[in-house]
Amino acid sequence: MSRLDRLLRPRHIAVLGAGWALNVIEQCAKMGFQGPVWPVHPTKSEIGGLKAYASLADLPEPPDATFIGVNRHATIEVVEELRRIGGGGAICFASGWEEAGEAGLQQRLIAAAVDMPILGPNCYGVINYLDGALLWPDQHGGVPVKSGVALVSQSSNIVINLGMQQRGLPVAYVACLGNAAVVGLAELTGALLDDPRVTAVGLYIEGIDDAPAFAALAEKARSMGKGVVAIKSGKTELSRTAAASHTASLAGGGAASSAFLARIGVAEVNSPSELIETLKLFHVHGPQIGTRLCSLSCSGGEAGLVADLAAPFGIGFPPVPEATRARLFDTLGPIVFISNPLDYHTFIWGDGPKTVEVFSAMLEPYDAGIYIIDSPRADRCDPSSYQPAFDAIVAAQRATGKIALPVASMAENFGEARVGDLMDRGVCTLLGLETALAAIRAAQTPPGEPGWRPAPALPTRETRMLSESEGKAVLARAGVAVPRAVTGATLAEVSTKAAGLTPPYALKGLGFAHKTEAGAVRLGLASLDGQAEMPGATGYLAEEMVTGAVAEILLGLGRDPVYGLTLTLGMGGVTAELLADTVTLILPASEAQIVDALRRLRLWPLLDGYRGRPKADVAALSAIAARLTALMLGDDSLEEIEINPVLLRAEGAVAVDALVRRTTDG
Repeated sequence: MSRLDRLLRPRHIAVLGAGWALNVIEQCAKMGFQGPVWPVHPTKSEIGGLKAYASLADLPEPPDATFIGVNRHATIEVVEELRRIGGGGAICFASGWEEAGEAGLQQRLIAAAVDMPILGPNCYGVINYLDGALLWPDQHGGVPVKSGVALVSQSSNIVINLGMQQRGLPVAYVACLGNAAVVGLAELTGALLDDPRVTAVGLYIEGIDDAPAFAALAEKARSMGKGVVAIKSGKTELSRTAAASHTASLAGGGAASSAFLARIGVAEVNSPSELIETLKLFHVHGPQIGTRLCSLSCSGGEAGLVADLAAPFGIGFPPVPEATRARLFDTLGPIVFISNPLDYHTFIWGDGPKTVEVFSAMLEPYDAGIYIIDSPRADRCDPSSYQPAFDAIVAAQRATGKIALPVASMAENFGEARVGDLMDRGVCTLLGLETALAAIRAAQTPPGEPGWRPAPALPTRETRMLSESEGKAVLARAGVAVPRAVTGATLAEVSTKAAGLTPPYALKGLGFAHKTEAGAVRLGLASLDGQAEMPGATGYLAEEMVTGAVAEILLGLGRDPVYGLTLTLGMGGVTAELLADTVTLILPASEAQIVDALRRLRLWPLLDGYRGRPKADVAALSAIAARLTALMLGDDSLEEIEINPVLLRAEGAVAVDALVRRTTDG
């Protein structure tokens, strides 16, 4: 039993605050809440036709759930009294806490609550459409349901908008977190998942407070056969500032959060519409659908459109198997060109048995099928001629056991009632072709690795940047190959020491984060004699030039304040940020997973023997990444390691530049 059970599924509700209390009372009455609702007010004898109690102590028994609609200072007193009398939990509606500069006020609220759960502060509330219990001070768009999805949001207004959807999604719960002072994202979502009537969860996330707990939540959801889909806001803001590092700019913003969500098997979408459509898929078909898709429409234009729109999502349409082609030919005849996407023309329109045969035959060899069908608007047209097609979609899904998805190319061309009717028959309708494709792609997110958790996040620390020679010494001790080199305080000293090196040489000035921009790199030198000074250099490094490189790769590891430890890989060198061709992983990760991530680079073919080029030794690169991961996991003083570039040969890899940060006391 969760400590949130009484708050989310209350037998009785108390409400405080005259105006807000009245709204909560009215919403509970409209939804048919069967338990008592107890207004509490020091001077009023009645609110909303219900007897009002002068204090919490006067209530018949400790309330399971309380909506606190009083100001922030009074809220603390109410929470303390509720906890003392044994209340089950509360919604703290008032705003004006830490987000408004009221330092320490939220900590007082936490201290008052002790172990009693509260949602908020600065929180709109929670709606339970399954039991008709609403701690919600406003209008909403839901209706009673027997099962459905839960919507959880760190923004009240976003979830209000989601709750007003007219896309046929059955919603079981709507819940806000507000400032999440006491109950966090993972705990609230987990408590909702524990209700067997909840089929999936949709999240609007501004920040993840506990990444390991959230990873455990995602694993729990998958084990229950329930999908989780999220919008993660703030993608355009850098999650941290580290101007000296290419990695920070390339892996900032949403890269780390997206990598984390993908790693734990949470589907990520970009818009409220995509969230709703993905949740419909999860509600009807569970947390994941297959990747082999077919598409059917009675128009060549629609067939071409779906192919074009699917490409940016990485969705393809495999060729039609020969046996299926023959079966379709028998029904459609020689005029129809059999392909995927399939334009089946209108020769069979209105013929129920033939439509069922075509729809079933095409769907059989695939995981799921898209049936593009926009119903005529009922207020001006007669949509009855479309019914055989809808019935055939249902029949095809039943006959094949595969997923049949009616898709309206425009969301308004269907109607909520028809969506609901098809859902009652086990068929999920998706609204808006591009949105539907985004939802399908999201629903193909593979599950996370069982038991995987991110490395612990560390607090922000003061750090210092090591010199390149110091940084390369760190790499060498970890087993990473670096060029033979010498260092010196002056060019003359370096030139003397370099007598044991083999030219050509690379000469670098020390003390710069980005040497190329500072003019502190000279390559391919046959001799170091007579070289001009590099203004601003604190010393010099001379190295043997690495030859035989197939590719330049950026490899960066860094501490993330939320997700622990990140690894960024991409095409490197001086054009790394210009190319911006990178992938980010949340660590730990295996060498095989690192190679799989490399395959997602746009320029992966350059590493894989493009047009007869030598193949780069990506196994050597993944081995370097694995060694440095182990190094950082075992040494908390290391804050960041960036190698740009790692030169990949056909066999082997060498780190020719290094930027290493560690704590000032490390």
